[in-house]
Amino acid sequence: MYLEDIRIGSEQVIEGIEIKKDEMLDFARKYNPVKIHTDEEYAASTRFGGLIAAGMMSFLAVWAQYVPSDFAGDELVAGKSTAVEWLRPVYAGDVLRAVASVTGLAFRNEHNGVMTVTIEVYNQDEFKVLTGVVETIVKRRPRS
Repeated sequence: MYLEDIRIGSEQVIEGIEIKKDEMLDFARKYNPVKIHTDEEYAASTRFGGLIAAGMMSFLAVWAQYVPSDFAGDELVAGKSTAVEWLRPVYAGDVLRAVASVTGLAFRNEHNGVMTVTIEVYNQDEFKVLTGVVETIVKRRPRS
């Protein structure tokens, strides 16, 4: 969908993604090898009471479900920026769901513009665990 066709306030629901312990550990060992994510004994001794998922892994699990139905579809050019705020820990077995909303549109030039999407992610207990704000470059409708 071209930038001109996207509307601020458009929403889509991203349904339940289970955070699996083996995937959580694999991600952390490769990309964020800190003890709260990789060492069960250490994690059990913290205020979290156990291993928690790396924040980016939690965001990317949801992102992977969003991308196939991105608001821009085939008119998406590239990512521009991502900001993630982690609000609560995510544990193995948690099921995350999200709401993605178009929160900004800006024209850059005759070829493209920027779409801002805010993704609010909740666990199975309806606690908001993170918010991601993503800017992507989207094609503009070609001039005739």
